[in-house]
Amino acid sequence: MMIENADYFIRVIPMPPRLSGMVSPNEDGTFNMYLSAGKFKPEIIDDYIHEYEHIDNDDFNNGKPIEEIESDIADIKRGFLTYGRY
Repeated sequence: MMIENADYFIRVIPMPPRLSGMVSPNEDGTFNMYLSAGKFKPEIIDDYIHEYEHIDNDDFNNGKPIEEIESDIADIKRGFLTYGRY
């Protein structure tokens, strides 16, 4: 079933322990977000927020190296924690 006007689709699936989640862009401009089924609910929520930031920051098109992208996401999370938004 396809949901009209959806920007991303969340799939909770078994993943290797070293992976928490990932996002994959689709040709139609939507995204598939994969989250690890082997986590507890608070961790899955944190992973969802992390992966959503990649979509929100347009990380698939900004040309930055992955190390810089992940550092930017960590900075955003630290800022939210500092200001009580996370």
